[in-house]
Amino acid sequence: MSKKSCVLAYSGGLDTSVLVGWLIDQGFDVHCVYVDLGQPCEDRRAIKEKALKIGAKSCVLIDVREELCRDFAFPILQWQAKYEGVYLLGTSIARPLISKVCLQVARKVGATCFVHGATGKGNDQCRFQLAAEALDPDVRIIAPWRDETFRALFPGRTEMIQFCEKKNIPIKASLKKPYSSDENCLHISYEAGILEKLDIAGSDNVEFGMCVTPTKAPDAVERVVIDFVSGIPVKVNSKKLSPAKIVATLNEIGGRNGIGIIDMVENRFVGMKSRGVYESPGMTILYDALRYVEQLTLDRDLMHLRDRLAPEVAEMVYYGYWYHAKMDALLAFIRNAQEPVTGRVALDLYKGNISVAARKSPNSLYDEGIATMEAGDAYNQTDATGFLRIQGLPSRVQGKVRPREY
Repeated sequence: MSKKSCVLAYSGGLDTSVLVGWLIDQGFDVHCVYVDLGQPCEDRRAIKEKALKIGAKSCVLIDVREELCRDFAFPILQWQAKYEGVYLLGTSIARPLISKVCLQVARKVGATCFVHGATGKGNDQCRFQLAAEALDPDVRIIAPWRDETFRALFPGRTEMIQFCEKKNIPIKASLKKPYSSDENCLHISYEAGILEKLDIAGSDNVEFGMCVTPTKAPDAVERVVIDFVSGIPVKVNSKKLSPAKIVATLNEIGGRNGIGIIDMVENRFVGMKSRGVYESPGMTILYDALRYVEQLTLDRDLMHLRDRLAPEVAEMVYYGYWYHAKMDALLAFIRNAQEPVTGRVALDLYKGNISVAARKSPNSLYDEGIATMEAGDAYNQTDATGFLRIQGLPSRVQGKVRPREY
């Protein structure tokens, strides 16, 4: 097994193309891994051929869209996990899967090093490394942007382009967007550049790829019906679809109605605050839809416990602790908790807003006979007197011992 063999999480863009050439110069056999998460590109075959032309020993393209939705995004959906109450974790969820796929390839080709192009300032370096080391404690992580020698060689985009020209690495001559973006089938994120200025509105300055802005959405309500089985979406508008197809379908429906755009200043794992603009139309719809089915089917105390733990789950995913004993236990918990969450919900979408039109479940705990304000025998209001006397006992005792001013 060669000590100078590595796998590279490869996109085919300028940065990872430079990394292929640089790693070869360092004496590595480079095996490129393009993990297909649903990101757009013109020609995946051309991306593969480009890696081989630069000098990579191999390049494989692996489609994991179904796995990403089924095994990563949907369990986090069941948790209703949102980082800092807003962010649906679209980028965070994908990184441990990329690490897993790259290590699977490394095992096949005999590579001992895993290379990624994440910077030393961001969250992705944490997610890649924590996931990879949890799966293979002996793996060597190479993060060139944390290497002073590499940064000195490539202080900017100009030097990277010059390197490509010298190495005859094909690149597209295009102006850099005034912000950076990252896309998969769950969402698109936008950050840096002009978005670092907080007095600039994201919705006015980002060229969204999934959504129209709410003001440009149709002036008409669109209804969508979603079916869940044990907390997992299985149908959209009565059509049974695979996990990735469900997300793609709802991205299209939600996108044309301006659903799922957020603009936030978040706390990165490395300690700094950063501004991010996100669009997640399909997942935003699913979060709302699942909540309405849960309201019918989940016990109060169980739902409240889940909601208290959800920020913990979101934090673990955001930081990169997917392959962790605590996460294993939390995922087992949510699978059990979501067993009764089966039902159908109809949502009305209008200019960025979601409202519920109808909901039903064979496991509904809602009993109209008990809930009604009309007279009935199912709930005896007289019983509430004793209930409240017992509930209020500690307060009455404390009130006598430590009277409150009023």
